[in-house]
Amino acid sequence: MFKPLRMVLLLSLSVLLMAARMPSMRVVPWQQVEVPTENTLLDIAFTGSSGSHGWLVGDKATLLESQDGGLSWQVRELIGLAPEAYLSSVSFAGAEGWVVGQPKILLHTLNEGSDWTSIRLSDQLPGEPLLIEALGPGSAEMVTNVGAIYRTEDGGQNWHAQVDQPIGVVKNIARSPAGEYLAVSSRGSFYFLYTPDSQTWKPYPRESSRRIQNMGFGPNGSAWKLNQGAEITLTDDFTSGEWVQPIRPGRALSFGYLNAAYQNDHDLWVVGGGATLIHSPDGGKTWEQATKVSHVPANFYSIEFPTPEQGFILGQRGSLLRYVGSNS
Repeated sequence: MFKPLRMVLLLSLSVLLMAARMPSMRVVPWQQVEVPTENTLLDIAFTGSSGSHGWLVGDKATLLESQDGGLSWQVRELIGLAPEAYLSSVSFAGAEGWVVGQPKILLHTLNEGSDWTSIRLSDQLPGEPLLIEALGPGSAEMVTNVGAIYRTEDGGQNWHAQVDQPIGVVKNIARSPAGEYLAVSSRGSFYFLYTPDSQTWKPYPRESSRRIQNMGFGPNGSAWKLNQGAEITLTDDFTSGEWVQPIRPGRALSFGYLNAAYQNDHDLWVVGGGATLIHSPDGGKTWEQATKVSHVPANFYSIEFPTPEQGFILGQRGSLLRYVGSNS
């Protein structure tokens, strides 16, 4: 009758040994980029297809522009944008771009950001804009922090609800290229899945004793989930609700993992508190830690790969790292 307990102890021991043995990366393909702000950076996007003209948004009305692929950044100030504005998301499709934020901020451009127009949102909008995705000429999808999804086909003049009803305050939300969404409840007790054909959110309970911190999509129908306590779990089918056994590939459990991104079908990067950056070259089977970036005095909140060759890490106090590959 002691066999189940012994298995649990052995599993716990193997997890601790994995954490203790996680090697450091010999070559860290990331370089810190200086930006003209100490505000928290929240999202990044590039215009067109060249990958050279980019935009960064963040808290305290942070709006930065780059003309050289993210090597250097300049402050852009918009008349009428309150200094306490919280700009949470930016997205471009060709020359047309969108920015959303709080309180009820929606910005639109047709010329790569040379001019930005503020579009008034209804006071009846459920929640505050959290995420925006540019889809094509005049078309975009906007999500609020209570899970209300709206779509426009006329440049933001009219918006049409895509879900029957909101789901309540969410702490994180992610969109797949096919239009599915994963949303984490405000307390991390459960998560929701939305698919375009369902017009509703489907709730799923967490399978771990630890609360969910963040979620996102991977290649070929996969997804990742970060739990509190630096715990990672993966699935090959995000519609199944089934996840592999959680792992904690870290040297200590005092920090937390906050965001993750697949660079391609096999390279998975995870960022977190205390300038944490870890990498799996094989989709989560083995892990290594980028200790050479630990000197950055900030938490890393987001990691984005606009293309497999172009990546950025965003964090507090104006922290920005650029992926440089074999040139590091």
